[in-house]
Amino acid sequence: MLSGFILVEYGGVMLHHVEIYVSDLSKTRKFYDFLLPKLGYKLYQEWQQGFSYKCNAEYIVFVQVRDKYKDVSYNRCHVGLNHLAFKCSSKVLIDEIVDDLKKQNIKMLYNNNHYNEENNYTIFFEDPDRIKLEITCESEI
Repeated sequence: MLSGFILVEYGGVMLHHVEIYVSDLSKTRKFYDFLLPKLGYKLYQEWQQGFSYKCNAEYIVFVQVRDKYKDVSYNRCHVGLNHLAFKCSSKVLIDEIVDDLKKQNIKMLYNNNHYNEENNYTIFFEDPDRIKLEITCESEI
C-alpha cells in the first residue's frame, strides 16, 4: 500500500495522472517549479515539449500545445476542467504560498477569503494559462 493513501473504495481505484496542454511551456515550468515542490511533488519527467511532477503514485503532466491549437485559449467555464484542487498539511504552508504568490504578482481569486463553506482553510488562484488552482487544508481551529 502507498504511504498516505487508503485504497479501499472502488476496489483501490484512484487517479493515475492528469495531462494539461499549456500555451507557454517555459512560463508554466517556472510557475509549477515554484508551487508543486511546496506541496510535496517532485520533478518526475522532462523532455523537450513537456515535464511532469509526481507525488506518491499520481503525477501531473504539462505539455506544450501545438501552434495550430494555440488560438483557442482555456476558459474554466467552458466544457472541461474547472480547476485542480490540492490538499496540504497546514494553514502556515498556505499562508507562505499566498505570500510567495503575491510577490510574483499572481492574483488571488475570491477576495482572498481563506475559509470555505466546510470551514477548511482554502485559497484559489490561477496558473499562467488561467487554470484555477485550489489549495486547502482541514481547519486547525
